[in-house]
Amino acid sequence: MSPELVFAALGLALTAALALYPSWQRWRHRRLHRRPFPAAWRKLLRQRLALYPHLPPPLQHRLKGLIQVFVADVPFIGCQGLQVTDDMRVLVAAQACLLVLERAGDGPPYPDLRQVLLYPGPFVVQAEHHNPGGVISQAHEVRLGESWQHGQVVLSWPDALAGGQAGTWGPGKAASDGQIQGDTTNVVLHEFAHQLDQETGPANGAPALNPGQSPHHWAKVFQREYEDLRWLTDAGEETLIDPYGATAPEEFFAVATETFFMQPLALLHQHPALYDQLQRYYQLKPHTWI
Repeated sequence: MSPELVFAALGLALTAALALYPSWQRWRHRRLHRRPFPAAWRKLLRQRLALYPHLPPPLQHRLKGLIQVFVADVPFIGCQGLQVTDDMRVLVAAQACLLVLERAGDGPPYPDLRQVLLYPGPFVVQAEHHNPGGVISQAHEVRLGESWQHGQVVLSWPDALAGGQAGTWGPGKAASDGQIQGDTTNVVLHEFAHQLDQETGPANGAPALNPGQSPHHWAKVFQREYEDLRWLTDAGEETLIDPYGATAPEEFFAVATETFFMQPLALLHQHPALYDQLQRYYQLKPHTWI
């Protein structure tokens, strides 16, 4: 066979492979969704993810399928000598997949996610700040997590683990009266909310909404709630929503997401319009799981 025919055949084979790859991926993901969930992973979820037993059975089943796709697709990298285990992968995947229980379909939970980096504790980054007058300064900052637009999430593993037991779901913390029960902090939910926000560009607190959701109404509600949080934070008042959300619109969306999942009843009672927008976006009603 002539070199020209060899190259032509290779080109056709490559073109066919590229054309068939999306179909193969869809078949693979459907198969992962249906695969029996390991008993050890189920036990881990019940012991370490306080929210899991409260999920309705159909959502538990859905979550387990998404976890299997996430763990199979996304590389986890241990930093500073941390040895990544299956327990770490499963618990991070479980919390991340809560956000997309009704959004992911049969595909990957986060199509643009390339890898998750885990640190053995809080880590230091070189942060850039834009000051008045156009002056740019740099400083070292301690972080529990970061989300990068090109598909990377960085997490402090101990804080990711602690988030699974936070909020109204922990032992003895459930409430039926909308009162604050436990911490609202969950670094995994926070950083993966940023991933959703970054699907259409830099995070700005305005993720791609579902069909039928009004961008105008979203912006109106979020702007009002954001300004209220800024005012209360400046006044030194205690707030349900983490004051860190007052630093920027994108941070407000991330901490509001944390509160939606970790303190749903309190958020519904104290910020009903905000809860309604997040309920429409995530297509979930976590206040009914309590």
